[in-house]
Order: sequence, then C-alpha cells, then structure tokens
Amino acid sequence: MQTEFARAQMVTQQVRAWDVLDERVLDAMRRTPREFFVPERFAGLAFADTDIPLAPGQHMLPPKIVGRLLQALEAAPGMRALVVGCGTGFVLSGIRGAFPELTICGSEIFSAGLSFAAERLPGVELFQMDARRIPFREEFDVIGAFDVLEHIKEDEEVLRQMYQATRIGGGILITVPHHPFLWSDSDDFARHVRRYKTRELRDKVERAGFEVVRVTSFVSVLLPLLIVSRMRQKFSSKQFDPAGEFDINPILSSTLETFLSGERGVIRAGLSFPAGGSLLMIGMRA
Repeated sequence: MQTEFARAQMVTQQVRAWDVLDERVLDAMRRTPREFFVPERFAGLAFADTDIPLAPGQHMLPPKIVGRLLQALEAAPGMRALVVGCGTGFVLSGIRGAFPELTICGSEIFSAGLSFAAERLPGVELFQMDARRIPFREEFDVIGAFDVLEHIKEDEEVLRQMYQATRIGGGILITVPHHPFLWSDSDDFARHVRRYKTRELRDKVERAGFEVVRVTSFVSVLLPLLIVSRMRQKFSSKQFDPAGEFDINPILSSTLETFLSGERGVIRAGLSFPAGGSLLMIGMRA
C-alpha cells in the first residue's frame, strides 16, 4: 500500500506537475511498478525526481522526463515504435501501458539489461543490437534514443541508421546532455563521449536526412546552479561521489521545483529554451 501511495504521489507531484496531462500516460505511470526496474541498491530512489544509475554508462530517466516523452509520442493505432538503449525497460513499460495499440520493441547493447527487461516485460520484442548497425529498413514509425547518443563516438552513423529504419512520415525523439562547458566528473562517471551544442546536434540530425521540427533545452532555469555545481566538482580536492548528486536538501528541492514549474509553462506554450542541462530534439522523415 505504501508503495502504491508513493507511486501515486510521484505521478501527481512530478509527472502531472510537468504538464503531462494525457490520462493514458498518467494512468500507465500509476500502474507501472517503477520500483521493479530499479537496481536493488537504489531501491530507495525508485520514486525520486532524479536519474538512477543502472549499469556503468547507463541510467534511468526521472519520472517527469519519461512522462513528457510518452506524451510527445502522439501514438496512433498500428504504429511501430523502437526504443534504442532501453536499459531495464521502464520506458517500454510506460509506452505499453499508455498505448497498448502500439507495437513496441526495445534494443540494448548490454545483455544484462535485456535479461532484466525481459523478466518484467513478457511479450515485448527485445533484442541485443549495436545502434551503429540497425538491421531494419523503413520498419518503425517512431524511434526513441533517450540519453544514448552521447555514449557513442560514431553518433552520426547511429543517426543514419535510425533514418534508414524510420518509415516515411515517421520520426525520432532524442534527448542528450547539453553544453560542453558543463562537462564534469559526472560525465566521466556516466561514460559520456560528449555533451552537445544545439547547432551540432541539429546539423548531425539534418545530415542524416531528418527535418528538425522541434528543439528545446530543459532544466533550463537551473542552469546557473548546474554551472556552479560543475565548477565545484572541477576544483574540489575531494574524490567524486556519484551518490552525492542525490543528496539534495528537501527545502532546496522544493524551491527548485517552483522554478521548474515556470519553465514547464513556457515549453507548453510552444516556446523553446536555448540553454539548459539537457536537450530535446524531434526530427521527421519526409
């Protein structure tokens, strides 16, 4: 009962508060047991408003980001969707719960992640795949790569492969860490190859053949705090503690959420932020 209450609070206070209003998405996230997709050592963070480390170089997205991505799918019956780098399968579970009419697939380069996801997602097509060699042609209406490209040196080859695997009229949803100047020990720990400039990602997406239809930063109003945090990491003599990023004063957390609520309203109005901690880009194949 406590777990169900905590999950309901997560949806109300985090997901709905980020202007995720599609009842299909909200209901799916209430019913999806996020705690089942979290490594045991991070079980206490299952409903926290934060990334959660999985395997080295992998993490689970915060609930509010998952909700926004699910809402952005604009799913229709008969569509096929692929999530590249599905990790333990939480995003896939949310898609299946919100849009049961979709055919969904998930790929992961690490077999351990696939085994974890397979136990929790019976009936979902999962396969081990190198994103630089996607073995499909015009197969999917939507391909999502959420915090994946920054781990791969050959990111342009991945985008070309995604283009070939997307049907005409289909598209891609991509999230990546924004701004190279924010590079810190956190990126080294996450095994990032790069953080992106907006123009850099747009150029790469367009060179792959897509038309960019939406691009915006998010977590933008907190950029000054991110800069301060990254500078402290660079000049600190203390050994980097990845768990330290989860240790946030509750009062500060509440204050930051107030700032973020204003950011969500701006994005909902169709405006875009030029700077922030993360970058969302949507591309279409004409």
